[in-house]
Amino acid sequence: MWRGKASGRCVLVLLSLWLCVQSVPISVDKTKVVVPDEKLETPQSDTGLHYDRYLREVVDFLEKDAHFRDKLHNADMEDIKKGKLSKELDFVSHHVRTKLDELKRQELNRLRMLIKAKQDIQGGNGMTLDHQVLLKQFEHLNHTNPHTFEVEDLDRLIKSASSDLENFDKERHEEFKKYELMKEHERRERLKTMDEEHRKKEEAHYEEMKKKHAEHPKVHHPGSQDQLKEVWEESDGLDPNEFEPKTFFKLHDSNGDGYFDENELEALFTKSLEKVYNPAHEEDDMIEMEEERLRMREHVMKEVDTNKDRLVSVDEFMAATRQKEFMETDDWETLDQNPLYTEEELKQFEEHLTNEENNLKEKTSGLQKQREELERQQEQLDAQKMQLQQAVEHMEKIKAQNPQAVKDSGASVASPPTGEKLPVLPGNSQPLPSGHQQQDVPVPLHS
Repeated sequence: MWRGKASGRCVLVLLSLWLCVQSVPISVDKTKVVVPDEKLETPQSDTGLHYDRYLREVVDFLEKDAHFRDKLHNADMEDIKKGKLSKELDFVSHHVRTKLDELKRQELNRLRMLIKAKQDIQGGNGMTLDHQVLLKQFEHLNHTNPHTFEVEDLDRLIKSASSDLENFDKERHEEFKKYELMKEHERRERLKTMDEEHRKKEEAHYEEMKKKHAEHPKVHHPGSQDQLKEVWEESDGLDPNEFEPKTFFKLHDSNGDGYFDENELEALFTKSLEKVYNPAHEEDDMIEMEEERLRMREHVMKEVDTNKDRLVSVDEFMAATRQKEFMETDDWETLDQNPLYTEEELKQFEEHLTNEENNLKEKTSGLQKQREELERQQEQLDAQKMQLQQAVEHMEKIKAQNPQAVKDSGASVASPPTGEKLPVLPGNSQPLPSGHQQQDVPVPLHS
């Protein structure tokens, strides 16, 4: 059973509209424990979903309906995922339904404008759109009914948010792996352009930076007693011998709702990450630091978030402090100790890049030929236009010099006087010009 408005809200968005997976928390030193007396409103963080704003607005207006709000706060996570809560939409007030209709129309218009813009851009580059990708943009609503917000829309929104949030971290890992593969590929390509001397220097510098990055202080296991005590002492400025888990939880539950969301949880790892990454050091990659932060959060969630709602309640946190894993003293293995890819994977990645490059070259060559053909046709049109213009100018010049000559030249032949016929030559259907008379033509005799 969920308690309170904040927890119910997190259930609907499945699991957290308060998340900010891309933010970098800042450590704040505190000289004494101050447990917040009241809940503070904190800015809502972006979920990372392409329909984040629409999701938030729907939740905001549904919570304004008393009946739906009560059902939400008493709903079970699995019931929500199965769509049982969606059926309660039929009982919300007319005002809320009207606003939801408007929100849906706005969202459909937004998606259509974005897709139209994408079509225009890709069309100009000679590229075609993947229709499956386009349809995926509409999975969170029923686009066949563009006018009203119905039960199916809420059901789709919940299921899409649930699925997308669960896959969001996986997609981030994949993007990071591609980043690392590309970085290594580009490094090796640069080496190919160097002579032997410079290549050896570059390789030596690379190995030196790797070694320097690996020489960092011990990193405690995320969520372990040693790791939390480090935060207690260095960030909170408190005596590590007086560490008390429940007080620690209240101190770092920044919005006072009784839960650690993913943003609040990731903030606990800042001190550990600062041991490994420094933006002023050449050997440290800040993009790798964010991947490390994600790995730490996933590790804690896996061990502590027992009901898999992407939140850590105070009860879950306290239960975790009583487990043997909480006393973990082994070092945390950082990214430099965990290879992200094999040589075979790098080879496949480079082959993929080569194929894409060849395809791009083919398209570029085809477009260049089309351009040359269009230029040739344009030259022909320009030449015809020039000839026509010269002919017009020539006629205008003749007309200006001798208007009567132009008039006479326009007539095929002079007309005979009224009632007269033009003489016709034998064997020729053409009449003789006026003024000429027909002469006798001797006819040869046959023997």
